[in-house]
Amino acid sequence: MSSQGEKKDKALDVDMITVSLDESAGAVFLDRDGVLSVEDGAFVTRPEDLRLLAGAAEAVAKLNAAGWKVVVFTNQSAVGRGLLTAETLDAIHDRLRQELAAAGAALTAVYACIHHPTAGCDCRKPLPGMLLQAAREHNIDLAKSYAIGDSPRDIAAAHAAGCIPLLVLSGHTHTYDPASFPNPQPMKVFPDLPTAVEWLT
Repeated sequence: MSSQGEKKDKALDVDMITVSLDESAGAVFLDRDGVLSVEDGAFVTRPEDLRLLAGAAEAVAKLNAAGWKVVVFTNQSAVGRGLLTAETLDAIHDRLRQELAAAGAALTAVYACIHHPTAGCDCRKPLPGMLLQAAREHNIDLAKSYAIGDSPRDIAAAHAAGCIPLLVLSGHTHTYDPASFPNPQPMKVFPDLPTAVEWLT
């Protein structure tokens, strides 16, 4: 009888593990410019022009260590405007990955809307297309996810996708004025990515 009980318990354990593996997990979505890299108002059109913000790579590494999927979602209309090619944008993001890797950090994926602002696409923030695509392709539960951005369109995209929005003041927005953000507002506001990650982890 005790032997049968042990077998039953083992079977239940296997079932529980299987269910856990099938469940989708949350992620942390990061805007690129102003969150990970310097936002100075100019388009980054060459890999060598990409400059990480202080502590950003270490913050991503901390998210990795805590078990979060980390996904970049960024509007890059410079491609649609003819200022760089999609191949050059890929090279810029390769540079981003290399600089993160130097600090022991890694990205799950990078999503970029390359369309002109007047193209009428569904991926350009404040629309949630990039977040929805990432959720489908990487088994992400958006309700368990955070999106960290530096502008009203980042916060709006997060809300539209069902993520929890966090604002950082290291890029487009330097001072938080609720009147500049459509409701609902960001859940919390932080000076920069490292302080946001400190709160998350």
